[in-house]
Amino acid sequence: MSAVALCALFVTASAEGGTPEFYKEAEAGQAWAQYEVGECYYHGRGVSKDYAEAVKWYRKAADQGNAQAQFSLGWCYADGKGVSRNYAEAVKWYRKAAEQGDAKAQCGLGLCYETGEGVSKDYAEAVKWYLLSADQGNANAQFRLGCCYRNGSGESKDFVAEAVKWFRKAAEQGDANAQFDLGWCYECGRGVGKDMTEAVKWYRKAAEQGHADAQYTLGNCYYDCEGVSKDITEAVKWWRLAAEQGDADAQFRLGVCYANGWGVSEDMTEAVKWWQKAAEQGNEAAADNLRKLKF
Repeated sequence: MSAVALCALFVTASAEGGTPEFYKEAEAGQAWAQYEVGECYYHGRGVSKDYAEAVKWYRKAADQGNAQAQFSLGWCYADGKGVSRNYAEAVKWYRKAAEQGDAKAQCGLGLCYETGEGVSKDYAEAVKWYLLSADQGNANAQFRLGCCYRNGSGESKDFVAEAVKWFRKAAEQGDANAQFDLGWCYECGRGVGKDMTEAVKWYRKAAEQGHADAQYTLGNCYYDCEGVSKDITEAVKWWRLAAEQGDADAQFRLGVCYANGWGVSEDMTEAVKWWQKAAEQGNEAAADNLRKLKF
């Protein structure tokens, strides 16, 4: 039975004035059931969301060696949900689960080693755990591993072709960050032949998932006629989406479009609005345009 179906039993049993069987199993000490009760409280499935109660049940299961519960307890410590944020405790529980082969925990532990949260920064150790997780198909680990190879972190020395391999694996699973980075590799010819059509393909996939950098870059592609036919209206569309998420470069370009009537009706009030937003984030070009308006 799925976790959602199990949690739904809370609703049914409560409506009938009883207690679901798996909750009784949890109270009797069954680790799998304790973990599922924790999931119900964490996600608010069948019961009111209660992170502290989720932590209580995760801990019961984790103490019995349940790897999923160990990861979830580590996640709560890392995120400060139901407990005070404590990266050292997060690492402790991630490690217990990771050593049992839990892919999410392996990725989490790798990230702790990469960032130095709860443990001394160690890129080689980060790569080790990312690789174990990535080999199990974890998209986030595949993306992080790709970044390590691209940046020359850990065992690697700018193995860009290897980075592309892992970005592609994550991108094909729908990871927006990996899709954007794979697009960048195609645009720059890093680890693959330069191919703007392929770059645009991956930028679009990421942009459609709300990735602001991809939206801004896709707008640039339409404006500069790179990998697609020139289309100012389409450029404005993507710059606007990025600008609304706070991308300063997109805000500046959107302001330029309003100032010149490119892809939109000319509107200096709108132009100033977007330049102000960009300038507040340190965009010098936007600040310069605002200064010029005073003369």
